[in-house]
Amino acid sequence: MQENQLETLQTALAPYPWAYAGTVIVLVLLAAWLANWLTRHVLLRGIQRALRATPMGATAGGQGVKLRVIPRLANVVPALVIAAGVAMVPDLPEQVVTVVRALCQAFIVLTVALAISRALDLVNEAYERRPNARNKPIKGYLQVAKIVMFALVAISIIATLIGAQFLHILTGLGAMTAVLMLIFQDTILSLVASVQISTDGRVRIGDWIEMPSQNADGDVMDISLHTITVQNWDKTITTVPTRKLISDSFRNWRGMSESGGRRIKRSLYLDQKSVRFLDDDEVARLHRFALIDDYLEAKAGELRDWNARLAERGAEPVNRRRVTNIGTFRAYVQQYLLHHPGIHQEMTLLVRQLQPTAEGLPLEIYCFTNDVRWAVYEGTQGDIFDHLLAILPEFGLRVFQGRSDSPLDVNLHRVEEAQEFPHSPLGPAS
Repeated sequence: MQENQLETLQTALAPYPWAYAGTVIVLVLLAAWLANWLTRHVLLRGIQRALRATPMGATAGGQGVKLRVIPRLANVVPALVIAAGVAMVPDLPEQVVTVVRALCQAFIVLTVALAISRALDLVNEAYERRPNARNKPIKGYLQVAKIVMFALVAISIIATLIGAQFLHILTGLGAMTAVLMLIFQDTILSLVASVQISTDGRVRIGDWIEMPSQNADGDVMDISLHTITVQNWDKTITTVPTRKLISDSFRNWRGMSESGGRRIKRSLYLDQKSVRFLDDDEVARLHRFALIDDYLEAKAGELRDWNARLAERGAEPVNRRRVTNIGTFRAYVQQYLLHHPGIHQEMTLLVRQLQPTAEGLPLEIYCFTNDVRWAVYEGTQGDIFDHLLAILPEFGLRVFQGRSDSPLDVNLHRVEEAQEFPHSPLGPAS
């Protein structure tokens, strides 16, 4: 029936040499368009309804299935129609038919590869919904699979267009292994780094990493084959080559977050001229502080026993032990931290003196807050040092501070010297 209709059409268009060939080409293109329309609007909608309830096809908003693989595969149908219908066009040279079929075949291979690539993206999206996906991401492995697939697709398309065998070209590429390794050097190194990172879990999505060599200081947002994306605290984005996490050093703050404590390590620089012994009246006055009342009682008993034994041996009074203001202040800071609600009491807590410097005597506070959030941590640290700076004069201590370049008040300077050296011949300022 169809052959009779084509013969009738050919007879009717016989006076026009190219009219019949043009009509057949139009019919083939129309058939390809119709096949594509039916595939997209009939087959695709049927598959959409079938996969609407599956997690792979569901969207986050629940507005239906947004398939990204099937529309790509739908483009294969018109290519098949054109490849089959081009032979029906009369008077076409054999070379033209061969080229059109080769192009259709190359288009089909490329379309299938793109559909598989989108399917791999869906696999990654479905995997990232798992609770432990951030610990072992698979995005890097999927990117390697895509690279290998598209390399094979490129070889297949070239073989199809030049009329060669796929295996012949693939075998010929074996001699170019060294060149390919040089070209894909970064990819190979990144793959090795991705495998090692995924295996030992040194970096995970959501970790706070600090890498000064790459200007990265913030949260890890994405881990891919070639790069790791870091959002810095100033909201800028830094991309770090994946291989750099193997070859270069960096700091991962995940351990701090998981431990539940964040370290405070800061020093008060005390003026060494203010360090002295306390007399009995000053010790009695310091008993007002409930935090060191027990310390002063225990210290008084210890010193009383020590000094009594010295007196029995007839030692000079200079050998007596006495309470110092800096030692008492150190005990106060220790007790203050032990009773502070923001300090983690199960982690290291130290109040210690460091090596004296030209800037004064460092009294270091080493402890951990029980809240790792940045704002809370800074608030707790600020409250502690606000209190310590304000309470220092109660112990007769001063913070060391260099003089500014502002004009010096000579009279005030003489008063300070007279207070420090009461037996100086200068005497108090008038």
